[in-house]
Amino acid sequence: MSMPPPVHRLERLEPWLDHVIELGLNGLLLGPVFASETHGYDTVDHFRIDPRLGDDGDFDRLVSAARERGIRILLDGVFHHVGRTHPAFRDQTQDGAGLFRGRWVDGRFEAEVFEGHDALVALDHTSPAAADLVVEVMNHWLERGIDGWRLDAAYAVPSSFWARVLPRVRERFPQAWFVGEVIHGDGPDIVRESSMDSLTQYELWQGIWHGISDGNLFELSHAIERHDELLATYAPQTFVGNHDVTRIASAVGAELVPHALAVLFTVAGTPSVYAGDEFGWTGVKEQRLGGDDAVRPEFPARPADVQPDERILQAHRALIALRRRKPWMWRAHTDVIEVSNTALALRTAVGDDAVVVALNIGDDAVTLPIADGRSVVAGEGSPSDGRIELGPRGWAVLEA
Repeated sequence: MSMPPPVHRLERLEPWLDHVIELGLNGLLLGPVFASETHGYDTVDHFRIDPRLGDDGDFDRLVSAARERGIRILLDGVFHHVGRTHPAFRDQTQDGAGLFRGRWVDGRFEAEVFEGHDALVALDHTSPAAADLVVEVMNHWLERGIDGWRLDAAYAVPSSFWARVLPRVRERFPQAWFVGEVIHGDGPDIVRESSMDSLTQYELWQGIWHGISDGNLFELSHAIERHDELLATYAPQTFVGNHDVTRIASAVGAELVPHALAVLFTVAGTPSVYAGDEFGWTGVKEQRLGGDDAVRPEFPARPADVQPDERILQAHRALIALRRRKPWMWRAHTDVIEVSNTALALRTAVGDDAVVVALNIGDDAVTLPIADGRSVVAGEGSPSDGRIELGPRGWAVLEA
């Protein structure tokens, strides 16, 4: 397939790497970077950087710049399907290796597709050739310096496929990390059967923004309790925003974004920040053609060009710093101390080391128990006698 000359857009990420470090983060998860037909998820060449993003040189420089700063890179692995003009699909024959799901009818291959999208033809995940392809792709880019993979639409791929693929990749790259995009299903069973390291935690995401936006913190409390149940098997990838959902500032309102962040950064898991959320950017996901555009804007040239919501930015900095000081929080359990529709107190602890969260999303002041929380490290309020008073829509995170 003929490709246009490269446009060197990947290099635009390099001025943002110091911003990643300044926030206290240590990873960069890219969307699809491989040659594709349109939006990146319709791959036509897994071994070539999309020329709209650049070329191999651009990619190598980005990896090198990230490594210099201690930033790890994950790539988005779209291994459920490929674009219809992928050479392997375009050139297949009836006596071929069988990379794709479907059937031959009157000399024409009728492919199965991804969730009704005719341009996205599904790989045959029972095929040894498909497993070989994915192993080859993963190893190629791990060899080029990346640290792991986000497995796109992992919920639509049989766990048995990942169980055949991932151990082969780990033979060469034992430190590689694999997180599956799983929107629904039994997470512990999927992890056990697939050998993935982690899964996206959509249930907690929904509990956070629904609980806050609907004024029903019982829903959030329930989501946290269910979240804890996963820890016996794996630590989920947690988030309050990503490229597929409405921005958190639009979902709950800018004033309550710190409340969502307080939960994200004090419960177990591997938390991530969707680029731009730290500035308080808004954007609503819509169910229509082009409905993702508002949550996926083009980035400014450099962080200095952004006018942030300082309250949201400072909340990110303070909470990420807390999280980095307490790496034990990755697998720590969280107890609900008190909950009402509009107020919530949480305690996450290992031994005598504890972090306490107090949230008020209501219009009236509240007083909440904070157990052994003594020092406010983010938010507001002064603890006294094991309790803290929060003003309307106030919040606090405390250390023991």
